[in-house]
Amino acid sequence: MRNTYQTPVLDEPDLTTGDLELEERHSLRRVAGLSTELTDITEVEYRQLRLERVVLVGVWTEGSVEDADNSLAELAQLAETAGSQVLEGLIQRRKQPDAATFIGRGKVDELRDVVLSSGADTVICDGELSPSQLRKLEQEIKVKVVDRTALILDIFAQHAKSKEGKAQVELAQLQYFLPRLRGWGDSLSRQGGGAGGGSGGGGVGTRGPGETKLETDRRRINQRIAKLRREIKAMRTVRETKRSRRQASGTPAVAIAGYTNAGKSSLLNRLTEAGVLVENALFATLDPTTRRTSAEDGRVYTLSDTVGFVRHLPHQIVEAFRSTLEEVAEADLLVHVVDGSHPDPEGQVSAVREVLGEVEADRVPELLVINKMDAADEETVLRLKRAWPDAVFVSARSGSGIQELRAAIAERLPRPAVDLRVLVPYSRADLVARVHRTGQVLQSRHLDDGTELQVRVDERLAADLEAFRC
Repeated sequence: MRNTYQTPVLDEPDLTTGDLELEERHSLRRVAGLSTELTDITEVEYRQLRLERVVLVGVWTEGSVEDADNSLAELAQLAETAGSQVLEGLIQRRKQPDAATFIGRGKVDELRDVVLSSGADTVICDGELSPSQLRKLEQEIKVKVVDRTALILDIFAQHAKSKEGKAQVELAQLQYFLPRLRGWGDSLSRQGGGAGGGSGGGGVGTRGPGETKLETDRRRINQRIAKLRREIKAMRTVRETKRSRRQASGTPAVAIAGYTNAGKSSLLNRLTEAGVLVENALFATLDPTTRRTSAEDGRVYTLSDTVGFVRHLPHQIVEAFRSTLEEVAEADLLVHVVDGSHPDPEGQVSAVREVLGEVEADRVPELLVINKMDAADEETVLRLKRAWPDAVFVSARSGSGIQELRAAIAERLPRPAVDLRVLVPYSRADLVARVHRTGQVLQSRHLDDGTELQVRVDERLAADLEAFRC
């Protein structure tokens, strides 16, 4: 009789939605030598964003040298998130960026030498460049030039998943690229004209409908922008309807906001077991996630994860994502997450509060949460505790401080205003369920005639309970 061996079946771990999205994102990493490009737009003056081997350059106009270094280090993180390899970084001290080439004449020559010696194919500037600055700098150094805004938009385009997120990113990209149709080099320019000889034109073969072609592209892009705005407006109506339903039910809303890669999604997973995507990368989360959870006293509230912020967040992004960011402005409590292990957490807080002010969310009560305490040194922890004595210090990865955070959120949730003692008949179990869901039950006992409750509820529910007051 022949013995047979069966391979044991191992229990596969349960994968959350976030695990699956992370696996998909990593399987679609960019490959060196390939590129992404905008679709549905004709070729005139567009450049493919091939971020492969890059040199960074920044202009230090204010603040300390540490501030300048931190800004360039953040630009390097952005470049790596976009799929590039950072080779060098240059910083120039100036009162203001050069109007023609962003950096000064001498620094342009130095940058050209660095590009040649390193074999870089792209230069990324730490700022938003005008079309003329982009064109002039490309002419001088002979490689592609990408500014900080285009880089952030490119990352957003890679990470957007939902229909609304993709529409918002495309709108922001088109608004950015529209005035730059002329500003992306001369290799695809079709502009020509003038006489066959002399200084009036380039001769036979160079005359053509260049301006007409450019205007056609502008018209198509403007039409696309108008269509996207209509679509986003319709999605905004749906979002507002859902928000009004939550408000009508009396369920408090808590929004998680903060700097990109501060650990907001990890914190949401810890508090609600949402299973959303977590990745050590900038702007890993673009599409907001809302989950229901409850405090220890039974009060139900919603927690919403939002898009991360960054220094000098492009205004195109703020405008395109305004409907999403309004979730923060309409919240009852803002949980502001800060990366405690970052070299400049104070700068992160200032940058986030600046964006919150733009969307009128700075009036929402704020709970400051310092995350990644397991990765911060003891001296930094002591400094931050002195700076923010009312903050909650946690580690979403290890779970330390999470119970304190739950208690702090519950303490700051809006509390119902009316105290009542009622005897609710068993036939009105729906009212009892509403009290447990949106109010606070102080005492409860079951009698022959129904459930006697000592409750604290909002005015609307108090009016519905008035007939059963005892």
